[in-house]
Parts: sequence; structure tokens; C-alpha cells
Amino acid sequence: MGHVLMEHRSGLVRSAHVSLAGGRGEREAALLMLGKLAGRRRRTLAADKAYDTADFVAASRALGVPPHVAQNTSDRRSAIDGRTTRHASYGLSLKIRAWIETHFGWLKMAAGLRQMKQRGLERVDALFQQAMAASNLVRLPKLMAAGSVA
Repeated sequence: MGHVLMEHRSGLVRSAHVSLAGGRGEREAALLMLGKLAGRRRRTLAADKAYDTADFVAASRALGVPPHVAQNTSDRRSAIDGRTTRHASYGLSLKIRAWIETHFGWLKMAAGLRQMKQRGLERVDALFQQAMAASNLVRLPKLMAAGSVA
């Protein structure tokens, strides 16, 4: 499974990681990538409904990163409560979260990686990170033209 951590302001990939497929792989990879981020800038984490679990929300908050996770209320109680959803930034984060799909779309269509041609976790990870770096390079001219990147 490929995992990506994207910066909200520019839409650039900050971190990419490949893990073995499993039930908790996405959430564990997200926490791993969050833990490796440097800097003191205030952060939030936007994610889909799969991340709406009590343990993930608590771990994210323990790292000092408020989780802006889409609420999963189908036949259960969401771990995301009013202290998160009351902020305007919560709705904005969920809209911007969809940008991540442009990187995966580019990976499958332009980079030709719909199906991996490598075997082994290390090789697939290297190829995935290289492809995500290339996706950032494709996005940079658009950002520079808009004046978003100095």
C-alpha cells in the first residue's frame, strides 16, 4: 500500500511511504510520517473515514496534530467530536484533502504505475517515492505561475 502525506497550502507531497497491506496499515503509516515531520508550524491532519477510530484520533492529538478526519457515523459513534468540527478549518481541510487524489491519478496514468513492475517492499518503496517526487516536479510550474512558491 502506498501512503502519502501532503502539504495543504501547496498540494505538494511531503512524505511518501509503502507498507504491506493490512487492516491498520494506513493509520500506522500516517502516524509514522507525522512523527518524522520537523518544524514547529501548527499542523492539522485531514483524512477520510477510515481514520475515524478512537486510537488514531488520540494518537494524532498526542503528537500535537489535530485530526480533521471525515466523520464515520454509519451505525457507530464518531471519534471526531464538536471541538474539531466546530472550526471552519475542518470543512476546508476535508475539501483540500481531495487534492491527494491528483497525485495518485498522475502516478497511475502518466507515470505508468497502475501495476508495480518491481517486487519487494524496498524496491516498490523506492519507485513510489521517486514517482511522488516527480509528481511534485510536475506541480511546481503551476504553483510558481500562481505565485504560491517563492
